[in-house]
Amino acid sequence: MGIIKRIHINQHKIRANKSKPYEPVISCKTSKENIYGNKVKILDDDGNILAEVIYRPDKPLSCGAKVWIETKNKIIVSNNKDEEFRIIE
Repeated sequence: MGIIKRIHINQHKIRANKSKPYEPVISCKTSKENIYGNKVKILDDDGNILAEVIYRPDKPLSCGAKVWIETKNKIIVSNNKDEEFRIIE
């Protein structure tokens, strides 16, 4: 399974990125290192892309988001208050 990887978004760098070249805003931390980037691909055991974390300030989503996660895999969304969940295929 490997070591734990924690993906963080640095909102201070997003705010500071007013013009090119943009500083990387996604931080991938392990117990050994911290790597910065603008896109992170999350892979399964076979090397297939499960999801991507994307920072795209020049072409945000229509809602204005500059950082988001995309996946084509099934997800489960839960609400801790009522423990309700919804499966999205």
